[in-house]
Amino acid sequence: MAIQQSSSAPSAPASSRPYRRARTGYGKRSAPEQRPSAPSDFALLPARERYVAGYVDHLPDGAAMDIKSLAKDLPLYGQMAIGTALRALAVAGHLRHVRCRVESLGQSRWVTLTYWSRTARDNEWWALHLAGGGCEVPDPEVVELETVVPVVPQQRAQEAPEPVPAGLSPAYLALARLGRVEPRLALSAADCAALETLAATWFARGVDADYFTRALTSGLPDQVGSPIGLVRRRLTDKVPARLPDAAPATESPASVLLVECTECGRPGPPGALPDGLCRACRQSPPAAPGEPAAERDIEAHMRLLREKLRMP
Repeated sequence: MAIQQSSSAPSAPASSRPYRRARTGYGKRSAPEQRPSAPSDFALLPARERYVAGYVDHLPDGAAMDIKSLAKDLPLYGQMAIGTALRALAVAGHLRHVRCRVESLGQSRWVTLTYWSRTARDNEWWALHLAGGGCEVPDPEVVELETVVPVVPQQRAQEAPEPVPAGLSPAYLALARLGRVEPRLALSAADCAALETLAATWFARGVDADYFTRALTSGLPDQVGSPIGLVRRRLTDKVPARLPDAAPATESPASVLLVECTECGRPGPPGALPDGLCRACRQSPPAAPGEPAAERDIEAHMRLLREKLRMP
């Protein structure tokens, strides 16, 4: 079913305006090998999808492009309309939500990325690209130092922050951070160095920094007279049991990557979510009877456009 496009559709906001920046490791990521930007980009899309796509395409990498942020920046549409537009753009081959696990300073965490392609891609291209793309996320602490300007008195603004020494072990860093989580356990640099060997035993037995911090900070007395003495005692008395070695992993944890359903966020391996949608969302019930035909047929229309927009 053909959908007529209106030449009077609103234009996306100018690219010179300030953008919301996503949290470190999140936000927009541009896919490789895209064709150069041109006025005809997204010309075949319906008005709303063309408007949202034009705005997202001008966002720099790392900019926030979640539904709430886009609804705030694009006041013509609410969150439900933005969500529907993003779903349609995923079906058309322009975006994929990706969840990947990364290792940093002895900790494992999941981050969500949104890959964007001005050039519409088919499911096979996305599956191949995401399966071999890996997941590289910058260290949050490093990025925060570079992007966040603290508000300090003018006489202190000239002082450069003390650089963090390179090569510190996860055990030393976990000890140094105890005071940030629990002021009663604030340790000096000399204290951290003295306790580093004991703390390293914990990490050698497979615990991460979160477990380490919880074990040392839980159940503290109201007053701690000697933080180093208390931490040394707990490092010795509460050392975790040694677990048997796990079977060799065939894949590094840092390379684990899942595609998220654009509609409900359900994860799955690359290639398992055609059009960026899980099976349940692809089989979602049709629109209400009073909804315009263009809304009811948008996904079928997008699938047709995906073939037309594919690079030769």
